[in-house]
Amino acid sequence: MAFILGLTGGIATGKSAASAFFKKRNIPVVDADIGARVVMEPGNRAYQKAVELFGSQIVNKDKTINRRKLGSIVFNDKDKMDQLNAIVRKDIFNWIRSEKQAYIDAGHPLIVLDIPLLFEAGYESEVDEIMVITTDETTQLERLMSRDQISKTEALSRISSQQPMDSKRDRADSIINNNGTIEETHEQLDNWLTEKGY
Repeated sequence: MAFILGLTGGIATGKSAASAFFKKRNIPVVDADIGARVVMEPGNRAYQKAVELFGSQIVNKDKTINRRKLGSIVFNDKDKMDQLNAIVRKDIFNWIRSEKQAYIDAGHPLIVLDIPLLFEAGYESEVDEIMVITTDETTQLERLMSRDQISKTEALSRISSQQPMDSKRDRADSIINNNGTIEETHEQLDNWLTEKGY
């Protein structure tokens, strides 16, 4: 019986680093961000709906979605964010379930579902345990501004569009503090694997 770990956090808290850690140890990771890209590929239902809703301004010359342009629209308008989520949520959910089942069928004992909006999108029932990657607010803000080359105002807008980190920590089964070095984060993840017998 496979154990399903739900991996989540806030924007720029270091969830991707944790995801990469599991992949390096040959633990399969189902990445919701990849699913979000797949369902938004030209010709797919969600792609058609998104272009109808937001217009050709979000489409690149090669017909792919300009994710940066789309992000600048939805991160500054909660109604538009809700509309986009309504378009893609079911398709992403089905993609994640399909990927998860394929790894279960292949006999993997531990499978990680890397889902940024795990709580917001209601994935708790899909996992056996939830791990939240967290940082303090100052570190999160600085990392996001540096990573995406955006202003403080824009960074704060993106952070506030997600569920508060305190709320996520309160609902977590395990918390990984990513304020320090990558080595310190890896040590916490190694400890979790050891405790779980993996």
